[in-house]
Amino acid sequence: MATINCARCGQTRDQMPFRPFPNDIGLKVFERICNVCWQEWLNTQKQIINHYSLDPREPKSREMLYTQMDTFLFGEPKGLPTV
Repeated sequence: MATINCARCGQTRDQMPFRPFPNDIGLKVFERICNVCWQEWLNTQKQIINHYSLDPREPKSREMLYTQMDTFLFGEPKGLPTV
């Protein structure tokens, strides 16, 4: 497995085994985030989905999750969209 210098934790760790989404943000995450930080995000994502009762199939919910993911992984807050 390839290693990367993670943008979130700053450590050199194993890269994720796959690209999580077939879009630009999926490529950004795949190229810059280690597998450990990705797993941390998945746990946080579950909490967000449950707390806000989100349905990831809905565009507004996905938009909120992408925004929260960007902030969590890259520290780039872009505001919290309303659901």
